[in-house]
Amino acid sequence: NEKYLGLLRVSPKLSNAIINSRFVKKNLNITTERQLPNLQKKSFKSWLKKQKPLSHKNQKSVYLFIDEFTNSYDVSIGIDTYELLEKLGFNILIINNVSSGRSQISKGFLKEAKVLANKNINLFKDVLSNNMPLIGIEPSTILTFRDEYLRLANNLDSAKKVAKYTFTIEEFLASEIALGNIKSNKFTSEYQTIKIHTHCHQKSLSQSKATFDMLNIPKNYSVSLMNTGCCGMAGSFGYEKEHYAISMQMGENSVFPKVRNTDIKTILAVAGTSCRHQIKDGTKRESQHPISILRDALL
Repeated sequence: NEKYLGLLRVSPKLSNAIINSRFVKKNLNITTERQLPNLQKKSFKSWLKKQKPLSHKNQKSVYLFIDEFTNSYDVSIGIDTYELLEKLGFNILIINNVSSGRSQISKGFLKEAKVLANKNINLFKDVLSNNMPLIGIEPSTILTFRDEYLRLANNLDSAKKVAKYTFTIEEFLASEIALGNIKSNKFTSEYQTIKIHTHCHQKSLSQSKATFDMLNIPKNYSVSLMNTGCCGMAGSFGYEKEHYAISMQMGENSVFPKVRNTDIKTILAVAGTSCRHQIKDGTKRESQHPISILRDALL
């Protein structure tokens, strides 16, 4: 809830310490084996308010969906996304959207999710088009527009229209690369090895190829897809005390051994916020959102 998160941001260090205390975790049924994500002092929305968007004539405009995870926890990834899109010449449009409803859906609070879905659909239904798509950073939230919203919406036609013009950031950039609108000369010529772990929502509702194509735009990047299954975190599932053991077992069945077998200099590209936390907990390896990797590669 944005209201409560705003109060917690008054003193984020204290808030994070309290949230990660054994007492709070036990009362919230969260395993003490996990470190909960740190709430950032400034939200992505508050950072955006201080930006003065550049106007790129004759360039495509995009609506950026500000999901609840990026806004409060993965703020740096939101900034990387904004800066990358702007430096590539895209006009970035912002609507003060509400949260996606992903957390509510995952816990079965469908009435609450339905309210959020209808609000977002009403916000975007009359502004999206081929030349003004909606793009999102966190796979599990933006792909909700193409999946659950079609069953939750009061107006199915509006939901279908929004879904038609909604894309992950990887899908959008891969498409622009294919159209020749993004050139490799904008990026570093340094050599780098990257391995991709694909989020389950991307596997089922999108495709791994979009991330692969996007990260191959720097001409000397060697990119490969890891043959991995579900990491085992599944949103809040892996944080819950009774699910921790099976969550880590799932990680050991596929993702963890392959991550451990990669060279320490290899960059791990992982779009899902829960996947990044699971990989860190299970292997002590840091991973990055693909958009941050591409932002770092810009000249």
